Amino acid sequence: MTTALTRVLRRHWLLALLVLAGLVLRTITQLAYRPALLYIDSFRYLDDVGVFYPGGINPVGYEWFLWPLLGIGGLTGVAVVQHLLGLALGVGVYVLLRRFGVREWLAALASAPVLLDAYQLQIEQLIMSDLLFQVLLLAAVYLLCWWGPPTPKVAAVAGGVLALSVMVRSVGLTLVLPAALFVLLATGLRPPGGWRPRLIATGALVAGFTAAVLGYALFGAMIAGKFGVGGSGGGGVLFGRAAVVANCHELDLTRQEQLVCPDEPREVRERIGIDFYLHVWDVQANVDKLLPKGMDVGAAQRSLTREVVLNQPLDIAGGVARDFFKGFAPTRTQSVGDVPLDRWQFQLHYPLYAPSWYVHEWAELYDDGGLHADRDLASFLRGYQLGGGYTPGLLLGGALLLATAAVLGAGRARRSGLRAVALLPAGLATTALLTASIMEFSWRYQLPGLVLLPLAGALGATAIFGRPRALRTAHRPQPSEESQMLTTFPDEVDRDALEEYATRYGEHRFAPVVVLIAAYNEEESIGEVLDAVPNRSCGLDVDTLVVVDGAKDRTAEVALDHGAHTCVAPTNRGQGAALRLGYRLAEQRGARYVVTTDADGQYDLAELPKLLEPLVEDRADFVTGSRRLGSNERPALIRRIGTHVFAWVVSGLTRQRITDTSFGFRGMRVEVPNSVTLQQPQYQSSELLVGLLSHGYRVLEQPMRMLPRSAGVSKKGSSLSYGYRYAKVVLGTWWRERRSSARAQAPAEETVSEPAAVGE
Repeated sequence: MTTALTRVLRRHWLLALLVLAGLVLRTITQLAYRPALLYIDSFRYLDDVGVFYPGGINPVGYEWFLWPLLGIGGLTGVAVVQHLLGLALGVGVYVLLRRFGVREWLAALASAPVLLDAYQLQIEQLIMSDLLFQVLLLAAVYLLCWWGPPTPKVAAVAGGVLALSVMVRSVGLTLVLPAALFVLLATGLRPPGGWRPRLIATGALVAGFTAAVLGYALFGAMIAGKFGVGGSGGGGVLFGRAAVVANCHELDLTRQEQLVCPDEPREVRERIGIDFYLHVWDVQANVDKLLPKGMDVGAAQRSLTREVVLNQPLDIAGGVARDFFKGFAPTRTQSVGDVPLDRWQFQLHYPLYAPSWYVHEWAELYDDGGLHADRDLASFLRGYQLGGGYTPGLLLGGALLLATAAVLGAGRARRSGLRAVALLPAGLATTALLTASIMEFSWRYQLPGLVLLPLAGALGATAIFGRPRALRTAHRPQPSEESQMLTTFPDEVDRDALEEYATRYGEHRFAPVVVLIAAYNEEESIGEVLDAVPNRSCGLDVDTLVVVDGAKDRTAEVALDHGAHTCVAPTNRGQGAALRLGYRLAEQRGARYVVTTDADGQYDLAELPKLLEPLVEDRADFVTGSRRLGSNERPALIRRIGTHVFAWVVSGLTRQRITDTSFGFRGMRVEVPNSVTLQQPQYQSSELLVGLLSHGYRVLEQPMRMLPRSAGVSKKGSSLSYGYRYAKVVLGTWWRERRSSARAQAPAEETVSEPAAVGE
């Protein structure tokens, strides 16, 4: 356990340092302001806990979150959980980026904003809904991206998670749009399948989102007589913005619209700010003083807002655009009329946003103690925050530009497979920030960008400038038309096998590691092999997949009896075709690594960690055993000679030293075997190895044992015929890949020379 932890920390040392720094900062914050910080909105949340009244300004999702935590740990417990979730956000960003091949240092830097930003620390200490909103957005990104193309069920669940974000902050109502666009256009994540599956998944996402939001709105209608998910008040989210810019004396307004249109000159209203007109102007004292008794103030405000939007659209749009771009300023500044910046800054004293006695009552109710601010710790936090302990807006803007450029196909992005992945967090962040800006600008509303924009920027940078190790398939030379016809997937046999498999298992997802066995008439030995497969290895869960290649005995029944996921091809086509089917199935159903072994018991499954560790530690893309580096019990002389000869030939052709070209116990990233042309029915081991070496994958050999067959007979034929066919596959694969690479490079060379000709 200690060794494994040390290995993880050594490999991810930069993230570990950032998490440690984030933990220290959060501990200081927790000790500096006890039991937690309470803002204006905090009292509305606390007052509604246990009541869950859906007719107020705020939706009740955050109250659901608070209810059990307050009962267990009070306000202190809520703050502690929120800080832990803040750390989890940083780790979550890192893990997701590594999933898509982003380098460790870049993934760690992308996690730094949410781990270290002082404004993030402050909001986590506050009893406010923003942290939970961030968590739900990242959860939605995980659901839609982690397992590849989202199935309808996964998409529907993601839609439900986005609906939960609406119940936490109503600004989430528009986020279904970028999520649906991602599912519809995420071609970089899926094998070609036409528009139908994408449309079905998109429909499932929208249906899951709509059903949950509609259910909440109906709940509000039944309990509070208000059909909706909360908002800024009776006048709607745009009233404050409309009130600030309205040309009250020039518009053709009704008497009631005139009454709610502010009398102050426009420049005075701009100094007062949107927040005042949105939340303060129509307090009861003003209503009683300025408006006729019984007047529907909310209806008049909404009517005025419509008039301003229709007659002054440029004023409204310009204000929204200015507020949107404020979030990308290089420093934290406050413009005239903005929500005061110091509300989101650490103070030297405990900040009070309500009468002291009222705030103390809430603190005593849940924590049996008063409010306390440690001046020394608070001074440190304030100095850190004001001294640059935040993420510059220019950096976030640069991340958004990188993601946008990647989505548009700049640099290597067009073939990277990351365009759609970058689109999702960039689209969610842009939509969330823009929707918030429609109402008003506040630095608090920029916090979702700390999670999503660095994530999108790191994906964009990797797509444009790098070769993501997890997605090298996008950079391989295109196979010839003949090769494409030979490797068309799925063919009729594959389709029959996949249909039968789906009938048996539904839409299950594989564990991170899949041990793949292609089996033909191996009923005597496969049971013992399956029993030797461990449930976990290198800290990862392991599943077993047996592809039965048209067997005529009970191989399939034995595999099922021993608990293996079993896919039955109705026709015998050879080990190569069976493995190709298994590779595709593993990738489509969420596996991260595939390990191949034989059904005859010739490989020692206790050596599985030797294959997985270099993959998990990102030291290799493909790991194969070698009997020459390890041992081979009772090998035939001619087979031993053949092993040496073919290793020498492959090493010479690919210019990389290989000692064993046909060892069947191999581990690889799940996308690796699907990235090269595979068409051999039987001698697939050398075809795959030569293909991967030709494409520059990182291939590693490990010393391993090869055991005698536990039962059955070899299906490879005599040694001489086997050697002839094996040599034909080795040389044919090398020549095919060499020609394919030359054809792929030719257009690039012509393109480079073209500008020179134009210049002449």
